[in-house]
Amino acid sequence: METVSVTEVPAGAQLIDVRSQMEWDDGHAVGATHIPMEEIPSRYGELDLDSDIYLMCRSGGRASQVADWLEKNGIDTIVVRGGMIDWEHFGLPMEKA
Repeated sequence: METVSVTEVPAGAQLIDVRSQMEWDDGHAVGATHIPMEEIPSRYGELDLDSDIYLMCRSGGRASQVADWLEKNGIDTIVVRGGMIDWEHFGLPMEKA
């Protein structure tokens, strides 16, 4: 499983936030798409398989679990290490729902 730091996520990347609705509403990366972890099995068809898929959660644990599931189903992903904790720490663009 490939991982990158928050500062290595390219501008305009397909960034999937797998946190809960409450976490998403409290603040998320600008441009991210919200697909909660528990909805991935029913919504992974929404992913653009022709683009790199970056997965993010609060710190990286849930994103890694989602990456494992997707990779078992033939979909390569990239986990954003440090998740929203690091995203906020580095002052990267955020918005609230």
